[in-house]
Amino acid sequence: MTRCVPYLVTFALLALAFPLASAFDPSALQDFCVAVNDSSSGVFVNGKFCKDPNLVRVDDFFLPGLDIPRSTSNPLGSTVTRITVDNLPGLNTLDISLARLDFAPNGVNPPHTHPRATEVLQVLEGTLYAGFVTSNPNRLFTKILHKGDIIVFPFSLIHFEINIGETNAVALSRFNSQNPGVITIANAVFGSNPLINADVLTKAFQLDKNVIEYLEKQTWWNNNS
Repeated sequence: MTRCVPYLVTFALLALAFPLASAFDPSALQDFCVAVNDSSSGVFVNGKFCKDPNLVRVDDFFLPGLDIPRSTSNPLGSTVTRITVDNLPGLNTLDISLARLDFAPNGVNPPHTHPRATEVLQVLEGTLYAGFVTSNPNRLFTKILHKGDIIVFPFSLIHFEINIGETNAVALSRFNSQNPGVITIANAVFGSNPLINADVLTKAFQLDKNVIEYLEKQTWWNNNS
């Protein structure tokens, strides 16, 4: 019986480790899975069908034009151009995506969160003031960023950027998800469809109900116009 003890211990350790190992997605078993809107392809991975590998071309991994400035003629004075699996099919299953951010002077990318990703932001031109807020007790981290500077916004935390320079600013963001998602806090709270009950927000924000109803009306209109 003594001889069996090492084997029993080994078996027990493996049994304990197996549920932990099986809780994670396995590594990809193919080089790529180029997304295609064709159900006849037969293989469905991460919400997309895979293109026949024999039909894959280099253009499936290529997207030009990210150097072109975007218009910032909107109330926020900023524009976010997202590069995801929807416009670059070769990103499918690779767990990455990116975005170009254009800012007019005083333009802001308002407080928001990416529910499925950590973000690394690099300033390409101009000067940004950026920061993020931790979970309770809500500690704020901020930094003034100049050309070439990088900041990390940890997974799912609320963060923001504003152009504090006198010229346009440009930044590039990378995400560790092919579909990081975005929740803009003001839009989610005051512009949901249907609207959150004004009594809930009045109590939560300790504001007059008329103010809450005004904010809801303005935000809902901006989101749906």
